Amino acid sequence: MSTEASLKAGLGNIYALAENYPQLKASDTMHNLQEELSTTENKVAFARQAYNDQVLAYNNIQQKFPAALIATSLGHQPAELYEAESEESKKAVKVSFSS
Repeated sequence: MSTEASLKAGLGNIYALAENYPQLKASDTMHNLQEELSTTENKVAFARQAYNDQVLAYNNIQQKFPAALIATSLGHQPAELYEAESEESKKAVKVSFSS
């Protein structure tokens, strides 16, 4: 199981627990958790985009002359863009405290 899938499973457990305890749903700590999750999702999305931008730049440089000759002679291969494993993992985590 990937780290991302493990994280999503753990978050699902937290949300299920919060749904069962109304006091927890109304607490400032839970609201802070929601805000932190939203911030973390934004940071992860930014990091993925930054990684993919660097991979694209690396691959483009390898295809230009004379770097193409040097890169292939040294065994460099094009890097892979980061792709989420499933469509479900691309979706934002849903947080709902309504009954």
